Amino acid sequence: MKINLALISALLLLPAAALAAPSEPAVSDPSITPRAPTLPLATDGTALLESFGGREGLVRIMDDVMLRWLANPKTRPFFEGSDQDRIKKQLVEQFCVVMNGPCTYSGRTMAESHKGMAVSEGSFYALVEELQVTLNKQKVPFFAQNRLIAALAPMHRDIIDK
Repeated sequence: MKINLALISALLLLPAAALAAPSEPAVSDPSITPRAPTLPLATDGTALLESFGGREGLVRIMDDVMLRWLANPKTRPFFEGSDQDRIKKQLVEQFCVVMNGPCTYSGRTMAESHKGMAVSEGSFYALVEELQVTLNKQKVPFFAQNRLIAALAPMHRDIIDK
């Protein structure tokens, strides 16, 4: 099993701008046609999402990872006693949106959702590790896992309690 903790750690240290899509340079030569802006995850809007099995695959992933989060003593307190079905639904939406899929996120911001929860860095890492175990189990390609984690990593600033 390959849990890419080095990638996670490196991404957490990057400023959010470093993970954003590269900006296009100004075009000064009229014979050059500018390219469309590069999307942060998938250029065709669905390629990355399909690597996860589409929306149905995201539902399977969330069903499995929620069980893992409830079983892990570092993550359990944040999920037991909560509306797990709502959390799974919103995570499916959020991941789908991050992957440029045809979805709309209906949840609150990460800062609003995690305010007052006292999420430690250790609990956050445990959550990501369990997600990666599930992604491996669901046979999501490693490159796709890394692209998703890279897109989600800046959210740690709104989740981990300082």
